[in-house]
This record gives sequence, structure tokens and C-alpha cells, in this order.
Amino acid sequence: MKNIVVVFAGGVGSRMGSPNGPKQFMEVRDKAIIVYTLEHFQNHKDIDGIYISCIEGHIPHMKGLMSAHGIDKVRAVVPGGETAQESIYNGLQAAMDDPETTGDETVLIHDGVRPIINNKLIEDNIESVEKYGNAISSIPAFETVAQSVDEGKTVDKVTARDLMYVLQAPQSFRLKDIHATNHQALEDGLMGKFIDQAHMMNYYGNTLHMIDGFRGNVKITVPLDFTYFNFLVESGEFKNVTGETIQ
Repeated sequence: MKNIVVVFAGGVGSRMGSPNGPKQFMEVRDKAIIVYTLEHFQNHKDIDGIYISCIEGHIPHMKGLMSAHGIDKVRAVVPGGETAQESIYNGLQAAMDDPETTGDETVLIHDGVRPIINNKLIEDNIESVEKYGNAISSIPAFETVAQSVDEGKTVDKVTARDLMYVLQAPQSFRLKDIHATNHQALEDGLMGKFIDQAHMMNYYGNTLHMIDGFRGNVKITVPLDFTYFNFLVESGEFKNVTGETIQ
């Protein structure tokens, strides 16, 4: 295998407040959000394998969705962790344990509740890893960002917006490099302390290379995000954003 994906879906979605379980399994047009996410990688010719970390009690349901929707590139579904970083590490470990991998693969790390991506973003991630060893999907900040040191009571510092970027996903690396750095974080007692993989890799002194994401690539976190995704699918705009047809 040359290019693989770790999709982490270990969260319970507390900010969504869904009465029907974790947000990754919420449905739009009778299809779970995570299935929309997986289909981008399933249908891309350059993706050879997918590893999913999922809430342990929902693994049978996840496998049922894969079977129902023809997601057959998945090589392992493993339990998630207490944090997103732990879930990612579990997925990376599953990839490293696969006898078909060498560690030299490009691995795209993607959130199960980011279903609005496209082929170009996948290809740009792969190309950047081949050139530079990593790829961080990002967009320029479109609103002013302030720093507060008293939990949002007062503004401590206003950043220069033209220097600020919003980091998205996928975030991509060489499999052996990102696995080793996560293992180092585990040994250092820092597992779960980082916002995302870019934060961790920056902490350990790596130079990170940004590629262009796009504003529609949202992480479905709160009900408004779900409303936006539902609108894209029901209106047909999903195809215009992603270039892909709803199946």
C-alpha cells in the first residue's frame, strides 16, 4: 500500500446534543455522516486502505454501515480512546500492525465528522507529503482572532488576522513518523494534551507545510453545522462543493 487513511470517530458528540447517539452516526438522507466521509476515500483511486477508530460499543454498527454501503477498503476498525489524539494513535497503531504496511506509507488523518472534502484536497495532501513529509490543510482566518487569558472575560491580545490560519483536515504525514511522534507523546505523559496532530508535531519541532483547504470543510460539531451539511445534501449543493454525487 502507498496511501492510507486513519479516520477517527471516537467522540460522543456532547456539543451536538443529539438524542440519537454520537454525531458521526446521525443521518442525512438515510446515510450516516461517517459514511459520507468514508466514501471520499473509498472512491478515490489513490487511497489503498482505511483504518477506523470508533467508540468501542458502536463497532458492530460501524461494520454494519460499511457492509451496507460497500465500504470495502477498511482494513481494521479499532476502539477509540478517551481523547481524539488517543483515537488517532489507536488507528495509527492498527496501520503499523498491518502486515501489508511498511511505515513508509502516506497517511491522511481525518475526522469522521468532516464529510465535506473533495478529490483535490486528498491529492494535494498526498503530493505535499511526497515533497515535504507532511501536509496541513488550512485556510486563511476570515475573522479577527483574540487571545484571552481569563477564560473569555477580557481580551489580552488581538492577533494580526493576515498572519492567522484555520487548520482543518486531512492532516497528513509519513506513517512511521507520525506514529513515532504520538508514541513519544505517550511516553512523555502528553497523550491527549494536543489540539490536533499539527499542534503535536509543532511541539516536537517539526516544520509543517500548509496546503489550501476550503471554507466548506467544516467539522460537524454543533447543530448549526449539521443544518449546513443537511442543506448541502438536500439541495444538491454537495456536488458543487465536493465534485461528487450523492449515492
